[in-house]
Amino acid sequence: MSNRHLARTIAMQVLYQWDFNGQKPDAVPVVLSYQIKEFAPEFNDKGFIQELLDGVLAHQKEIDETIVKYAPEWPLEAITLVDKNILRLGISELHYSETVPSKVAINEAIELAKTFGGESSGRFVNGVLGAIYRDRVTAGQLKKVDLEPPKKEKEDSEVKSKNHE
Repeated sequence: MSNRHLARTIAMQVLYQWDFNGQKPDAVPVVLSYQIKEFAPEFNDKGFIQELLDGVLAHQKEIDETIVKYAPEWPLEAITLVDKNILRLGISELHYSETVPSKVAINEAIELAKTFGGESSGRFVNGVLGAIYRDRVTAGQLKKVDLEPPKKEKEDSEVKSKNHE
């Protein structure tokens, strides 16, 4: 499992527990600490989990309104906690992360849904996030990272060989 995928998994678990327990803001750091200690005690995510959580929590109202808009046949309270929090993560990354390409955010959310959600969760998350992405493309609202993907870093061996020349 990649480091970022593990970070998203932990963030989803934190959001699930936070949501399940009544969305108490002061609970997030405690839940995060517990999740890391239980599932990834040696994990150095370089702050990515906190970045994900901050994005969702800072924009939760707008994110939830987006879910309602793009899943109109599903009242927010009828969506499972797992699916809802995976959508929150995905939408947060789609709208607010300048470092994560939109297609990566969508694919990661789908993988989380397939792993942790129900039988149709992957399709549901794909449908909602795909519709949001298509509308963003149509409106010309792609992020810089979508338009100019980061260049791949040179392999360490290439860098080392150049240093020895």
